[in-house]
Formats: sequence, structure tokens, C-alpha cells
Amino acid sequence: MKKLNRCGWCEGDALYEAYHDEEWGVPVYDDATIFEFLILETFQAGLSWITILRKRQNFRKAFDDFDYKKIANYSEEKIQELLQNPGIIRNKLKIRATVTNAKAFIEVKKEYGSFSKYIWGFVNEKPIQNTLENYKEAPATTQISDKLSKDLKKKGFKFTGPTVIYAHMQATGMVNDHETSCFRHSEVKKLGK
Repeated sequence: MKKLNRCGWCEGDALYEAYHDEEWGVPVYDDATIFEFLILETFQAGLSWITILRKRQNFRKAFDDFDYKKIANYSEEKIQELLQNPGIIRNKLKIRATVTNAKAFIEVKKEYGSFSKYIWGFVNEKPIQNTLENYKEAPATTQISDKLSKDLKKKGFKFTGPTVIYAHMQATGMVNDHETSCFRHSEVKKLGK
């Protein structure tokens, strides 16, 4: 069987490769999935993405499958329980930010009809198609991630700096940053609206 040419950042780890092959860069329009990625990206701040991926199932279980309605109503008791959970990243500020972000997420949904409509508006409803030869050429932030980050902060979101937001844009297909030689680049390109 011919070896698939993938982006260099994922090679050599089966979990990373599966995430790269099946999810990364695929345009996401479903609010629940967008929220999951947003929360996972906030927990990733300062850590590697593979660390988060390895704990993803634990996060899903701990945070009620990322049900933002439930998370928005977490009690102090539930927050303390999460702080004791060894299966997730036990960062007090990030756990509290998750509850804050769930509340802000609901407010944005009310204002725009869906969070997807709001966030995709920053790229005119269409994924940005980049042509990177090497994943190391990808920027950490862009003017759009800066603008989106500022707007999210104005709306009350926490841990949503421009770098976190650009990583979120990459993960949810708002931008296609697959290397041009990667087998997923052209496949993902076809998935944009």
C-alpha cells in the first residue's frame, strides 16, 4: 500500500494521524462541534495539541459531552469536582473560563441565531485556502484571528487570544492550512461551501 503524504506535524503518531486525516481542517458548521473545539483549544493554550487529543474522551466525559447549556449552569461543587479530575487539564482558570465561555456562547447564539453564523461571518462564510509548502510556514495569528479574538473578548470569552483562535480556525476548517503536498489539502478544499 502506498504511504499517504501528510502534513509533517502529525506523522508518526496514530492518534495524531487519524485526527489529521479525518477532522483537522474540515469545515465545521455545527454549533456543538464548534463549541467542543473552542473549549479544547482554550485548554491547549501553553500545551501541545497531542496532549489534549489524548485526553479528549476524558474531557467529553467530564464536561457532559461539551453541552454548553449544562456547562453554563455548572455549580461551584461541579467546578471543584473538575479540579480533582486527573483525566483532564486541572487548570482552575481554564475550567472557570469554560463555564464563562459557555454562557457567552449562548448569548452569541441568541444574537446571531447560531454561533456558526457568527464565527463564519469573519471569513465571509467560505474557508480561506492557503498554499503552504511546509506546515512551519503557517502563521500563529492573522488579521482575522486578531479581529475575531478581540470580538470574542468583547463578548466575554476568556482564553481566546489570537493564537488560540487561529488554531481553532485551522481545526474547524475556516482556513485550510494543510500542506499543498498533503493528500488532505485538495480533499478539504472541495469541502468548503
